[in-house]
Amino acid sequence: MRRFWLMLQSVTHLLATDLDGTLVGDEAALLALLHYYSEQPYNVALIYSTGRYLSSALSLLEKEKLPRPDILITDVGTEIYYGDDLRPDEGWRRYIEAHWSPMEIKRIVSTCEGLVPQDIPVHRRLSYTIQDLAAVEKLEASLKKARIPHKLIVSSGRDVDILPPVGGKGEALQYVLKTHGLCNANVLVAGDSGNDHEMITLGYPAVIVGNAQQELLTLEEHPLIFRAKKACAGGIHEAWEHFYGIKNSASLS
Repeated sequence: MRRFWLMLQSVTHLLATDLDGTLVGDEAALLALLHYYSEQPYNVALIYSTGRYLSSALSLLEKEKLPRPDILITDVGTEIYYGDDLRPDEGWRRYIEAHWSPMEIKRIVSTCEGLVPQDIPVHRRLSYTIQDLAAVEKLEASLKKARIPHKLIVSSGRDVDILPPVGGKGEALQYVLKTHGLCNANVLVAGDSGNDHEMITLGYPAVIVGNAQQELLTLEEHPLIFRAKKACAGGIHEAWEHFYGIKNSASLS
């Protein structure tokens, strides 16, 4: 692991990207992006940040023949793994568990019809399929009334994740960057749906890919948020050229 930490300290460029619908979704564009990175004079460190749980994320990596990431953030930012051996960040787990009340949340969810539990092997998030959007509003109101600390995220109009209040993709990414001294790296954040909102708006150069869900399209315009015309990896490629292409790299240094 020591070699891994030393490698991170030398990173100058970093892609932090969602998987489904962002990095993955257009095979030709993905191959072109990976080839583009291989020709750059620097190495691009990879952080994958996904709503999938660990085994599901690893299955996707194998299916799509994706390069192994340097850091893997799963479960909507409630799990963090490092290196080839996927060593879990126990400090992050302890931190978010200190603010987590799953049994109280489950009790309140049971009073809101229109939310179906998702059968997934996770411990630091609760995930549901939405059958009635009104149930989400009722749930949020009930959780606030009960003063239960939480973070509620709706994605793609069909999924709702309830996380510890300090969880989420943005919180996890910020934690990783600060913990490993990467805040000054040339970062590009990429996403396509509601659970990417938090990391898209962290204040780093970011891209909303061309096939993004409506919940991201309503974000206010910002010079650090690039709205790609191309979908998936093609949009990431567009944004990288916009922020870090030869003609633009000096302006961000």
